[in-house]
Amino acid sequence: PGDEVIVPEPCFVSYAPEVIFAGGVPVMVPTSAENEWQVTAEAIEAAITPRTKALLLGYPNNPTGAVMTRERLNEIATVVKRHNLLVISDELYDRLVYDTQHVCFPSLPGMYSRTILLMGFSKAYAMTGWRIGWAAAPAEIMEMMRRVHQYTIMCAPTVAQYAALVAIKEGEPFVEEMRQEYDRRRRLIVGGLNEIGLTCVEPKGAFYAFPSIAVTGMDDNTFAEKLLQEEHVAVVPGSAFGPSGRGYVRCSYATAYEKIEEALERMRRFVRRHG
Repeated sequence: PGDEVIVPEPCFVSYAPEVIFAGGVPVMVPTSAENEWQVTAEAIEAAITPRTKALLLGYPNNPTGAVMTRERLNEIATVVKRHNLLVISDELYDRLVYDTQHVCFPSLPGMYSRTILLMGFSKAYAMTGWRIGWAAAPAEIMEMMRRVHQYTIMCAPTVAQYAALVAIKEGEPFVEEMRQEYDRRRRLIVGGLNEIGLTCVEPKGAFYAFPSIAVTGMDDNTFAEKLLQEEHVAVVPGSAFGPSGRGYVRCSYATAYEKIEEALERMRRFVRRHG
């Protein structure tokens, strides 16, 4: 109890509660659009205290779509090694990257033996509702994880396991087809948002854009509520993902190209009225 886990944010909403649930203390480290929402080694090191035990990374990132460069990950690996930290690396969106390459954290020199890798079928294979994922870690850590797992979850549904096996064996062409279609939608939504005046760092992964709404003068909660009420377009307030998300909203492009076109037109009208 009381061990600290460093968590860069904005991040997936369950990260901090999961740390608390395990008896730890989440230490949130801000990221920014100026760094393309990538956490830096310097920011991580500044947050380390004698109680720090682990670093939780979530890249490709939900909600920003950020993808870490190999250079920045190597710098983080140096800090991790210097302070003898465990790394929990959530790489669920690893197959959904664009104009870049995903770097798996445990593949970095010296990181294999100190990383818990979290993966799943929800995103790459579009199996969100099947609730199946996997973890890879050093044997002694996996043994402890297995003890907890068998008394809380038992196992993934048998039918989901068979479906996942088919996905691995036969799904590759469909994964690439889906990735290319996401890329097409990504270019549409990012270009459209920037044209409207909702400036947006180009997301390199996942299926989210994270534009600034500064031009409207609203806070992100007000923006999301008014946009839904007036134009029936749903976005998520950025502050839901951490303090650094204030003034931004998450826009998912995991929907039809034509619906994104319509949403952008509605958002254009909205910004004209309120900008």
